[in-house]
Amino acid sequence: MLGLRTVIYKVGDLKKAKDWYAAAFDTAPYFDEDFYVGFDIGGYELGLQPEEESPDNKAESVLAYWGTNNLQLIFDRLLALGATEHESPTDVGSGIQVASLKDPWDNIIGIIYNPHFKVK
Repeated sequence: MLGLRTVIYKVGDLKKAKDWYAAAFDTAPYFDEDFYVGFDIGGYELGLQPEEESPDNKAESVLAYWGTNNLQLIFDRLLALGATEHESPTDVGSGIQVASLKDPWDNIIGIIYNPHFKVK
């Protein structure tokens, strides 16, 4: 295994989601087609795919965390953009902080500050 490469969120409105994620992650997509929008986030792929029908309940058993150096700042920024709180910011020990929010399409976005994690 080589590690995380891509996280994909399925969305009901690809154009609105593209704009929302561009603002949320402060970056433009590098790939933009009707079937897929791709962002390069620190060398990792954030992908958006159109969702024809939104399921009644999106799965909450898988959670990917996007790294940040300022968890509270990013948490507050995503809330201001229209995300809703899923799990409030929490210190889980050893200086590691985690939180999660739901985007306007009910996908969970995890954020983490981990001073011990280094990209190889």
